[in-house]
Amino acid sequence: MIEPGPAMQYVVAGALGLGLAACSGFRVFVPLLAASLAYHTGYLAPSAGFAWLGTWAALITLATATVAEIAGYYVPFLDHMLDTLTTPASFIAGTILMTSALPHLDPGLRWTLGILVGGGTAGLVQTGTALLRGASTASTGGLANPVLATVENTAAIGGVVLTLLLPLVAAGLVVVLLVFMLSRVRRWRARRAARQPSQHSTAAH
Repeated sequence: MIEPGPAMQYVVAGALGLGLAACSGFRVFVPLLAASLAYHTGYLAPSAGFAWLGTWAALITLATATVAEIAGYYVPFLDHMLDTLTTPASFIAGTILMTSALPHLDPGLRWTLGILVGGGTAGLVQTGTALLRGASTASTGGLANPVLATVENTAAIGGVVLTLLLPLVAAGLVVVLLVFMLSRVRRWRARRAARQPSQHSTAAH
């Protein structure tokens, strides 16, 4: 079997980190649990300083947190509270997942890429899902939120599986997802800005 060259190894590692980071925008602990399991079994090798992610303690803790997070999004009002808590948590998770996937790089460069690419991707996806949940609550009174939670759970789990099996394909889908999320955020900001002048004029009358 022909081993991939160093450049290709970096591309695959970057795609792997990007895919897992994006999945943490849907569910914080699902990709962390998957990475922990992959490191624990030897399917993947963590970069220097992240061996702790493959320990039994990390595996059990993340498994418990994953079950609690998935279940919590089916509880009314608790889902919005979780969105508030998981927004910064997804940024941290995305940073860890991206940084731990990048091998043989200067630590400063690894953490810079982890924060900017991994954390930024996770934060953007999480922001998009929070906006969708807010729109769902406003339009359906929260009745459609469990459906949205199921879609997010499926996206997180399916995305993790795809990333671990086909990281380059998953990274391409992440780019498409990011473009979609950016357009949604811009549209939401434009609508919000358009509503503000009308609200001020109404108040003035």
